[in-house]
Amino acid sequence: MIQRNFELKIELLMLILATLLLVSCVAKTNPEKKVEYIHNEGKAQGTYYSATYLHPDGKDLQAQLDSFFNAFDLSLSTYNPKSLISRINRNDTATTDHYFETIFEASQIVSEATGGAFDITVAPLVNAWGFGFGKRDRSQEPDLSKFMPLIGFNKVKLINHKIIKENEAIMIDVSAIAQGYSADLIAEIFEKNGCEHYMIDIGGEIVCKGSNPKGKNWQIGIDKPVDDSLNVSGELQTIISITNRGLTTSGNYRQFYLKDGKKYAHTINPKTGRPVNHNLLSATVVAANCTTADAYATAFMVLGKDSAMALCKRTPDMDCYLIFTDKSGKYQVVYTDGFKKYLTE
Repeated sequence: MIQRNFELKIELLMLILATLLLVSCVAKTNPEKKVEYIHNEGKAQGTYYSATYLHPDGKDLQAQLDSFFNAFDLSLSTYNPKSLISRINRNDTATTDHYFETIFEASQIVSEATGGAFDITVAPLVNAWGFGFGKRDRSQEPDLSKFMPLIGFNKVKLINHKIIKENEAIMIDVSAIAQGYSADLIAEIFEKNGCEHYMIDIGGEIVCKGSNPKGKNWQIGIDKPVDDSLNVSGELQTIISITNRGLTTSGNYRQFYLKDGKKYAHTINPKTGRPVNHNLLSATVVAANCTTADAYATAFMVLGKDSAMALCKRTPDMDCYLIFTDKSGKYQVVYTDGFKKYLTE
């Protein structure tokens, strides 16, 4: 009996050793693969996007991103004649979808908060001044009396999934908020896929969370507002360190044209109907989401330095960094107290 027990113990020991040897061999032939950050990039919404993210299983999500952008553009791209917003502008349909309704309601909230400095009905003016999605006729200044009656965020309403216009000639352009909104939606895709570390940049509208590949906060450059319509300067004003926020910079140093020695900026003041003309060159806004940051950055460029700073300070969970010129033409900066934590210099 003792001999049999001894033999069983030996057999059990041999089995354990064999199992350990097998596990060791498997570990050597199939070492655990380290998950690396993935980088995707491409074209979307008339600009370029890039996304850097850490997927828990190392899965590449570019196909999902491109599929999303195609669906998003079919809803909100004014450059696509088949899109929902283009059809609404042509009065081919009034029925809306989820993307349109979400961005419309967000736009109305920002318009109210900014006293109309942000206004998605500014589209006819943007086109008339030679920007936007219309024919770019810059030969002469437009007759504002034809367009101002069409401007006003309170002249369009969303009722029971339909857009109601006071005048059929009213057109809607959400380009000053759509890229920020799409960046937030890409972040949702990453979240659903278990990604906890990512940075999305869609034409300068940024959402970031977690850490970059070096294990630190994401490092984002703010361009120096040098007149650069070809976007070749690349000179930075500063670099900020940021995570878990949405970030947008708006300025008039890229989209503009010169005529008879005068600069015409792409940002149009809905109140005056004219391109803005003041000393605020660039507005960087940090907010809880990129949709909000995108819209307010545009509004700040309309309002000018002092009004923008006052509005930012009284808006919860928002900070800004403004670049402007002083009386001697030199660059100066001003920012909210809360923005200091992002500065690296």
